[in-house]
Amino acid sequence: MDIILLQNIDKVGSKHEVVTVKNGYARNFLIPKGMAVIANKSNMKQLDALRAKADAAEAEARAKAQIIADQLATAVLKIGAKVGETGKIFGSVTNVQIAKAIADAHGIEIERKHIELEDEVKTIGVYHATVTLHKDVVKKVEFEVVEE
Repeated sequence: MDIILLQNIDKVGSKHEVVTVKNGYARNFLIPKGMAVIANKSNMKQLDALRAKADAAEAEARAKAQIIADQLATAVLKIGAKVGETGKIFGSVTNVQIAKAIADAHGIEIERKHIELEDEVKTIGVYHATVTLHKDVVKKVEFEVVEE
């Protein structure tokens, strides 16, 4: 049976995709739970409208992410940390501190899970982090760890 998926389903397909599954799986599980609809002519027309709407939203999100990436490209972030006598910091700098520094410097809220450090930050110096703003927009951000 051909169905249109309304959400991502592991090992079946992704949202707004037309897939073929067994009749029992579609009628007893996917359709009653609202995860899929039967792929008939009227639902296919609705699917085209949904895809167009989703593509427009995706393009808008990508444009917003690119604007934020351009803002992040210009600045070097400074993160203060308590330092011992040998130049090592107490603890380490985390993606939470980087997200806070970005919010303080630019007023841009970025979730910590979208910030990835290349290596552990345990000493004073200049480092890089990768910020994923959108699946197509990934930006390297430079930050400097300074003594508080």
